[in-house]
Amino acid sequence: MMNLHPVGIIGTGKYVPDRILSNQELEQMVETNDEWIVTRTGIRERRMAAAEQATSDLAYQASLKAIEAAGITVEDIDLIIVSTITPDTFFPSTACLLQDKLGAKKAAAFDLSAACSGFIYGLATASNMIATGMYKHVLVVGAETLSRITDYTDRNTCILFGDGAGAVVLGQVEEGRGFKAFELGADGSGGELLKVSGGGSRMPSSAESVASKQHYIHMAGNDVFKFAVRIMGGAAEEALRKAGMNKEDIDLLVPHQANVRIIQSALNRLDLSEEKCMINLDKYGNMSAASIPVALAEAVEQGRVNEGDCLVFVGFGGGLTWGASVLIW
Repeated sequence: MMNLHPVGIIGTGKYVPDRILSNQELEQMVETNDEWIVTRTGIRERRMAAAEQATSDLAYQASLKAIEAAGITVEDIDLIIVSTITPDTFFPSTACLLQDKLGAKKAAAFDLSAACSGFIYGLATASNMIATGMYKHVLVVGAETLSRITDYTDRNTCILFGDGAGAVVLGQVEEGRGFKAFELGADGSGGELLKVSGGGSRMPSSAESVASKQHYIHMAGNDVFKFAVRIMGGAAEEALRKAGMNKEDIDLLVPHQANVRIIQSALNRLDLSEEKCMINLDKYGNMSAASIPVALAEAVEQGRVNEGDCLVFVGFGGGLTWGASVLIW
């Protein structure tokens, strides 16, 4: 049997654009108000990429910080995985564009599409490649410019989404540390609940597809909310079960930052206090694949992650997809 190496996160980084879009600004754009948004979502503001910034630009800034924090050089990166639903282009992949920006000449590169669960899917993929000895260092990035696919006349969705990027470097760690379990899942029958229809082979870009707003996010909010409340706690519990651990072992929950009520439902199911949860969606909104790595990077910056801590990542997204992971820091 193959002897698997323990794999963990050895560096984190984040980048969010300077431009802030506040609830007060949204009040001027659509029929909504700050109190309504905060009460239902917990979001107070979100970031928006500058006109000249694309997803790879945000990913680049976060990646530089993660590589520096890992104490390695760009030349040490063997593989780049970018989890995103807002790539710069259909192809080349955003990961290839990032590889070139970084000058990571020996790194393979590909994009991964699992919406808001994408970062956890990327962690699972990368950790297995390192555990088997195929690679030594993998850069996993969650990066999004959701402002480019958000309809700012749709009050149900425009209040939710923001832009940003989070990155981690994965590598071998000492025995007893690192990833202990992953739980990944999908239910394609719910694909219609959260989608961008236009631009693919089913509905190629056309004057009609643009006019009918098929290139924007469409979401059946209530259905997605019910799915998320059901799946978040359950996926975290299943990952803990696989790791041979229980909810009492959790030192910090780092959930997908979609809605504070969804996060609260997961905390209730896991019997956790808010002190044991990283929440930053009030500042950034839902950044899809970027939300968990940005939250992790901030938790590290704030000194909330200590050696030996048990961290649980959990997220859900369009597809429908979900994922959870247990990590000993």
